[in-house]
Amino acid sequence: MRFLQTLTAALFLTLSGPALAQTPLDNPLLSSMRQVPTSQMEVQLSYAPVVSETAPAVVNIFTSRTVRTRARTTGSDFFDRMLGMGQAPQERTENSLGSGVIVRSNGTIVTNAHVIRGADELRVVLNDRREFAAQVIAQDEDLDIAVLQIEPDGEALPTLRLQMDGDREIGDIVLAIGNPFGVGQTVTSGIISALGRTNVSNSSSFIQTDAAVNPGNSGGALVNLSGELIGVNTAIFSRSGGSNGIGFAIPAELVGRAVDSALSTGEIVRPWIGARTDAVDTTMAAALGLDRARGAVINELLPDGPADAAGLEKGDVILSIDGNAINDDSGLRFTLATLKNGDRARIAYMREGRERSATVRIETPQENPARDERQLLGIHPLDGAVVVNMSPALGEELGFDPYLTGVMVLKVQRRTAANVNRIRPGDFLISINGRDVRSTRDAERIFRDEQGSPVWDIEVERGGRRGILPVRVLPDPS
Repeated sequence: MRFLQTLTAALFLTLSGPALAQTPLDNPLLSSMRQVPTSQMEVQLSYAPVVSETAPAVVNIFTSRTVRTRARTTGSDFFDRMLGMGQAPQERTENSLGSGVIVRSNGTIVTNAHVIRGADELRVVLNDRREFAAQVIAQDEDLDIAVLQIEPDGEALPTLRLQMDGDREIGDIVLAIGNPFGVGQTVTSGIISALGRTNVSNSSSFIQTDAAVNPGNSGGALVNLSGELIGVNTAIFSRSGGSNGIGFAIPAELVGRAVDSALSTGEIVRPWIGARTDAVDTTMAAALGLDRARGAVINELLPDGPADAAGLEKGDVILSIDGNAINDDSGLRFTLATLKNGDRARIAYMREGRERSATVRIETPQENPARDERQLLGIHPLDGAVVVNMSPALGEELGFDPYLTGVMVLKVQRRTAANVNRIRPGDFLISINGRDVRSTRDAERIFRDEQGSPVWDIEVERGGRRGILPVRVLPDPS
C-alpha cells in the first residue's frame, strides 16, 4: 500500500509538473513526500517537467571589457627601436560569461557580482536565443549579488518564484541550471549536501550542493522539484576549477531581500543592529557558561545604535534572532541581511550565565554625521586633499569598517602638496598643530587659521597606527 501511495504521488508530480510548479506544495505535504525510492519504476521518474517549467527563466550573460597593456621597454630608445619595444600601450577586449535568473517579469535579473565585475558591456541571452543589452541596477561585492535590468518591450518574461520560507533539508533533490563553459544551457542534478555554510564568505550562509557547478554556472539557478528558486549558484571548491561535487549557492531569502532593496533604493543595503561581533569558540563558551561553542559575542556597540537602544551590552552573546539559531558572526550577518529595514526582531542572548531576550529594531547603517565632503585648499601641507566625516553608512558604502569615526581622507588630487607629502586615501586626521580634528569643518578652519605657519605638526592614523606626517613641501604662494 505504501508503494502505491508513493508511486501515485510521484506520478502526479511527473505528469502535472508544470501546473504543480505554479502552486507551491504546502509544507506538511512536501515533508510527507520526502521518501527514498522503493522501486526501479520510481527511480526512472523524470525531472523533465520541472526543467521545462524553470529553464526559460534562466539566462546567459555575456560581458566584455577593454584591457590596456603596458608597453614593454628596456629604458633605452636605441634598444627599444632595435627590439621593437617601447610602442604605445595596446588595447584588447576580454570576454567572459555567466548565468542569471529572471525574477521579475519586466526583465529584472539577478546574478553574481563577480560575473559582471569590470564589464564595459553586458548582453543577456534568453532561453529562446533573443539578446538584450543589460544595465546594472545595483551590486554588492561582499554578498556577490548583482541586479540587472533588460527592456523586453512590454513583454512579460518567464520568472522563477523564490522560496522565501527556507523549507529545505539536507538530502533534498535539487537541479542546477546554467551555462557551464559556454556550451549552452545545461541542467545537472544532485542533493543539498549542507545548509548554513558560513566559512565561504564573511556575509552569507550558503547552501552546499553536489550538483555539478562549473565556470559559467555562476549566477544560475538552483531549484527544487516544486520549481522554486532556492538559491543562486555562486562558487565551486576545487583545485582544478571544475566541479568536484562541492558547489555553493546564495539562499533565496538573501537574494529576494537584495532584489527588493535594489529596486526600491537603487542599491543593495544590508540591515544591521549596530553591534560588532565575533564567533564564540570552545574556550569562550566554557567561560560564558554555554553548553557548546555557539552564538556571536558583542565586542563593540555603536552608541545609540539599534542594539544599544534595545539594552544589549558588550559581552552579551546573541543566540538566536526570531527563533533562528545563530552559530557564529557570519550567520548573524546573514540572518540580519534577510530582514527588512524597520522590522522588529526578537533576539535571545546570554548575559552572566542567564538567557535573556530583547526586541531590536532592524535598521540600515545611517549617515550620521553627514559626510560633508570638502576639498582642503590653501598654503598648507594637505592642499589638494578631499576629506569626509566617516559614518556607518559611508563605511558600508566604501567597504571600510562601519564603526570607524573621525575625518577621513577620501581622495588626493595629483600634483598637489597633499600628494607630494604622501597623504593617502583612508588616512584619518587626528590633530593639526595640537588642535583636535573632529569634523571636516574643523579641519578646514584649522588649516585656514594656521596658514603660513613655519612648523606643521599633523597627526595621522593609518592602518590603525598613529604618527606625525612628515612635511616635505608646501604650495608655492605665488
